[in-house]
Amino acid sequence: MFEKLYQQPADKILALMAQFRADPRDEKVDLGVGVYKDASGNTPVMRAVKEAERRILANQSTKSYVGLAGDPAFSDVMIKLVLGDTITHDRIAAVATPGGTGAIRQALELIKLADPTATIWLSNPTWPNHPSIIKYLDMPMGTYRYFDNDTRGVDFDGMIEDLGAVAAGDVVLLHGCCHNPTGANLTEDQMAQVIAKVNAQSAIPLVDIAYQGFGDGLDEDAQATRAIAAGFENCLIATSCSKNFGIYRERTGILMAIAKDADQAALAQQNMSFLNRQNFSFPPDHGARVVTTILQDAELRLDWEAELEETRNSMLALRQQLVDELKRLTNSDRFDFLAHHRGMFSRLGTTPELVEKIRVDHGIYMVGDSRMNIAGLNEKSVPVLAKAIVEAGV
Repeated sequence: MFEKLYQQPADKILALMAQFRADPRDEKVDLGVGVYKDASGNTPVMRAVKEAERRILANQSTKSYVGLAGDPAFSDVMIKLVLGDTITHDRIAAVATPGGTGAIRQALELIKLADPTATIWLSNPTWPNHPSIIKYLDMPMGTYRYFDNDTRGVDFDGMIEDLGAVAAGDVVLLHGCCHNPTGANLTEDQMAQVIAKVNAQSAIPLVDIAYQGFGDGLDEDAQATRAIAAGFENCLIATSCSKNFGIYRERTGILMAIAKDADQAALAQQNMSFLNRQNFSFPPDHGARVVTTILQDAELRLDWEAELEETRNSMLALRQQLVDELKRLTNSDRFDFLAHHRGMFSRLGTTPELVEKIRVDHGIYMVGDSRMNIAGLNEKSVPVLAKAIVEAGV
């Protein structure tokens, strides 16, 4: 049996991590893996998370299964966090999932169950797991232009033109905030035009929102998702708690489906629970219980929001420091786009050859498409990166 298997494509980020670990240089810099790091290079456990876990440990009386959809209290707090009061609760179905990746997988499974002919449209570029899962599920896939390598911003005209090819019933995947891998976001007006265009094509949006709170603030980062949810009868939203709660390894996510009415929401809920049963039965609960504990307690929530704001401001400060250093070295403002990007990532818009040159000459590791994790920097490594970018001729 096993002799019939064949080698799968290597994950580029995991391969980069292995390459980084093998590099003996003391001043090497990892800008590849997508986790937040503090000034010491650590990925800390947030204060509110530690306190929530302490309370759970003290009070939890069972490790029995939760329901197929997960704890309803987790769904309630996450719906409130992401959607606020935008949609009436009776129109929303939700299931807990193993991380944001699990939410994307379940969303695609639900789409395939409802309409196997629907094409999934992705931004070019997008998070590599999006096309990988779609290909594995053997679903039709298309792309729309998104990133302009010259301006390092959104190619909005190209995006709108390409969305004109979307057919009725197709699904358009949109990033809720902090676009991965580019860091380039749509403006409020541009998002309104995208919503109108997708509606005109009679298509359905699937929102991937994995970095709420990392861009412009908790509510600010949710505005695009809320506008999308309010603009359609049907919508899917995949959400991750890995980044904004710092619970990467707990695999905590949720899939929400917005339906036209309560009857359709109930049908979606039943199908989503069915899909959970087929894929992993009951979703993991520890991370979900941590998130619920924090969001239900006023004191814990305030502390979590404060630390999340510290994290966000730290990344913004690193962005500005990098822009200032590049401006000093080049006497030009051509890297100002880095200050306008949001979230953990930015894409330099350079070639894989120059990315490799930066790695070889300076020990700075970023993904070959020039995506770099801004949160992997600190005050000392920013000048090193700026010097490497300039010397490589980016």
